[in-house]
This record gives sequence, structure tokens and C-alpha cells, in this order.
Amino acid sequence: MTITTMLSTMGVGMLRSCAIFFLTLLFSLPLGMVVMLLRRSKIKPVQWIMKIYIAIMRGTPLMLQLLAWYFGPYYLFEMPIRGYRFPAIIIGFSMNYAAYFAEIYRGGMDSIPIGQHEAATVLGYSKTQTFFRIILPQVVKTILPSVTNEIITLVKDTSLAFTLAYNEMFSLAKQIAASQTSFMPFIIAGVFYFIANYAVAFGMERVEKAFDYYK
Repeated sequence: MTITTMLSTMGVGMLRSCAIFFLTLLFSLPLGMVVMLLRRSKIKPVQWIMKIYIAIMRGTPLMLQLLAWYFGPYYLFEMPIRGYRFPAIIIGFSMNYAAYFAEIYRGGMDSIPIGQHEAATVLGYSKTQTFFRIILPQVVKTILPSVTNEIITLVKDTSLAFTLAYNEMFSLAKQIAASQTSFMPFIIAGVFYFIANYAVAFGMERVEKAFDYYK
């Protein structure tokens, strides 16, 4: 099998890996904000539920969580899981990364001096206006490096979809390597991950410069 044929065969897997990546970001970034706000709630039961959720998501392997999301509905409720593989992957990834993003957001929120809130109150801003116009822009600037690291990790973690026998790029690379007794598919996969991570790092660097308004 030539390199061109390998690239053509692995192309579908690359698109599937990209789909996992983008859909996970689409759901986990806003979900992480919701989790963070509930984590900071003054209602103790809500606060403790979010703490437990974050502890479980961060304290157990993502691979195990994917298996639980996929097989759980069948074993617990005897629900059919045919056609559920891809949704289970997206749910598993999104729930896992939302917990990490929630803690990143919380760290950013805690870094803002209380004086910012007091000054906004004196100026007549509501809590909503204070959050979106004053606090959030500063939080975004503070957390961008940490968010970048998580996004880069996500690019590589998409390979864990093989746990549910989903043919993303890494799974196809292993299959082709085994059938052709060739190491080339792994090299192609490595190049793909490197380029994807470089693109993420480059894009996030641009975003960081855009928020570098103090200079």
C-alpha cells in the first residue's frame, strides 16, 4: 500500500477525529462555565454535587468513563445501544473536559480582586453587567494559557475513542499497520497530531495576543 493510499484510507479517520475534537469543544466550553457557576453556588447541596462531579471526572480515567457512558444505559436500563457509539463518545469527552474547564474558570474567577466587584457596584452595574463587561474579559485573559493546554491535550485524547471500537484516525492507523506490517501509518498519525496541535497552539497564541491589551 502506497503512502497516497494510506492517506486516502486514513482520511476518513482524520475527519472523525476532527469531529470529536470540535464537538467536544462546542459542548464542554459552555458546560464548564455552567458547572463552575454551580460550583460557586451559595446553595450547599448544589455546590457539593458539582464538587463530587468534578472529583469523579478528574479522578477516573477518560477511557473508563467512555465505557461507562456507552454500556451504562444497556446494563442499567436495558436500553438498546445500537447507533449510540458516537453520541456516547461525544458525551463522555464533553462531560470529562467540562470538569477540567470548570476548574480552570474557577481559578480565573478567584484571581480577580474583590475590589473589581465593589467598584462595579458603586458605578451602578448589575451583577450580570459586572460579570460580562468587567469580570469575564479579565478571566478570559487569565485562563487562556491553561485552556490552550487542555485543548492540546484534547487533540491527543481523541485517540481514546478506539476504546469503543470507533474508527477514528489512530484506530485506522493501527489496523493498516497490522495488515501491512508497516510503521508508516503511525508516522502519518504522528504528523497529523503534530500539525493539529501546532495549529491549535498558533491560533491560541493569536488569541492571547489579542487579549494582551495592557501592552
